Amino acid sequence: MGNKQEELEPCVCLQGYDLIGITETWWDSSCDWSVGMEGYRLFRKDRHGRRGGGVALYVNDQLECMDLHLGMDEEPTESLWVRIKGRAGAGNIIVGVLYRPSDQGDRADETLYRQIGTASCSQALVLMGDFNHPDICWRDNAAERKQSRKFLECVDDNFLLQATEEPTRRGAMLDLILTNKEGLVGDVKLKGSLGCSDDEMVEFKILRAARRALSKLTTLDFSRADFGLFRDLVGRIPWDKALEGRGAEDSWLIFKHHLLQAQE
Repeated sequence: MGNKQEELEPCVCLQGYDLIGITETWWDSSCDWSVGMEGYRLFRKDRHGRRGGGVALYVNDQLECMDLHLGMDEEPTESLWVRIKGRAGAGNIIVGVLYRPSDQGDRADETLYRQIGTASCSQALVLMGDFNHPDICWRDNAAERKQSRKFLECVDDNFLLQATEEPTRRGAMLDLILTNKEGLVGDVKLKGSLGCSDDEMVEFKILRAARRALSKLTTLDFSRADFGLFRDLVGRIPWDKALEGRGAEDSWLIFKHHLLQAQE
């Protein structure tokens, strides 16, 4: 943050935000005296061992909240998680702030994905931060790099929705908002940058009244599935013979037919 702190505080005062998530704070113990903000409780996780990085979350002190430790510290990640208690019968919300360095290794990524998976089991999750995956095309849900594809798998496996729609740094969409509940996040806007930062500020609303949509469609409970039997049934199909001479569309229909049979 550095000298951007002086610019941030009047902006926060003017807008009256309840939550302010920050990535790349570059804070250490020498900053302890200067990073507090009146009316807010500060959660922070500094980078240790080298300069840069770090994440922080300011929470309006009128909100009841507590930090969460997801129990996966085998490989450090620059992420923090806070549970915010809902008001007037509304459910709790888990808010996460994350900075993923562009040179982060596979082990730290795997730890991060497990944290996301655990947080995604909550009733309502909002995860914001700089994920540093510039090659992802969110419209096509595709990416060039292996690490980016692994991240997309994590998003899909945990049924997360991505709410940022515009590039946030030099034409790339690096700063994302992920949620596990449709309609929970809305009014996403880019608000310019602080100081000489390359990143745009992203403003959004958490719509506390959002509820999961009710549906009369029957859905399967995959938590009770026998996946060993499922693999066995699919493995019995002589795929070479079944798909021989078929085009892509016909092959897909045949595969889908056998998959649904095994599912039943």
